[in-house]
Amino acid sequence: MIENWISEIKRHPESSSIGMILIHNGIVRATSKCGKLVKGMRLSYNAQKLNVIIEEIKKRQGIVEVKVWINEGELKIGDDIMKVLVAGRLRTDVFPALQELVSKIKNEVVYEEEIF
Repeated sequence: MIENWISEIKRHPESSSIGMILIHNGIVRATSKCGKLVKGMRLSYNAQKLNVIIEEIKKRQGIVEVKVWINEGELKIGDDIMKVLVAGRLRTDVFPALQELVSKIKNEVVYEEEIF
């Protein structure tokens, strides 16, 4: 998936302006945020809200492309939760965009239920 995204982006009409591609790969860990052991998680998300946020990030100055995949369902330790890619001009454009995108996905788009 990631390799395909990168290949697509390198063929993008604005590829000559891309100086950085950042990737976030969230995975299910064995402990909750408060340190309790978990067996996994149930994850769902709002696709419509996700699309709105992606379009907002794409409109930012210096951002050329954004890709997001979210793994919906019952996940076990080590499974991928999401993959997020932001491509753009400079690191000063791309780092903040990726951070904001991942934060918005976690806070506004996905619903996670830990399985104990």
